[in-house]
Amino acid sequence: MVEEHADVVVETLEEAKEKEEATEEGEPSLSRSFGIRSWLQDILETLLLAVILFLVINTLTGRYQVHGQSMEPSLHDGQYLIASKAVYWLHPPERGDVIVLDPPGGQSAVPYIKRVIGLPGDIVEVREQRVWVNGVALNEPYIYAPPTYTGNWVVGEDQYFVLGDNRNNSSDSHAWGLLPREMILGKAIFSYWPPETWGAIPHYTFPELQSVQ
Repeated sequence: MVEEHADVVVETLEEAKEKEEATEEGEPSLSRSFGIRSWLQDILETLLLAVILFLVINTLTGRYQVHGQSMEPSLHDGQYLIASKAVYWLHPPERGDVIVLDPPGGQSAVPYIKRVIGLPGDIVEVREQRVWVNGVALNEPYIYAPPTYTGNWVVGEDQYFVLGDNRNNSSDSHAWGLLPREMILGKAIFSYWPPETWGAIPHYTFPELQSVQ
């Protein structure tokens, strides 16, 4: 009886040792499997976050390139800009804003970049090589040269009068008329290329108009 019991104990110890060895052999496999799943989960989460950020950024902003010299000396041919689409969800365009727009009448598949001069209800005149808004001559230190053309416009509801800073070399409201509000894509806010142009886009306010309002 004693010997049989001893045999049972020996066999039990051997079985326990085999189970322990089997467990030790299986642990690295389980660890590797968990590591792969964790790595794949991290990759998927990173990709999902990147897609969400891409969609949010493209909903709120747009990236555009300046074509031509119509905004000289403020902006230059080949310059890359970021425009905010969201800013005009909060308030309407303001006088002096540099905006990105779809040209009316399908004149171009490429968006234009101009400066807002006249707001809804304004009377805009170009005479004596100056721009006048509601009878007040604007002080415009940002233009390339004074305008050599003349004209007058009454800005209607949900319309804007826009001009290029290079007044005599720009396709703008003086050539094709008033700009409907729905054609405005956003407000240019930042230049990111080339490096020497890095920084905020120069907008402008007109204190001479604010003093008479």
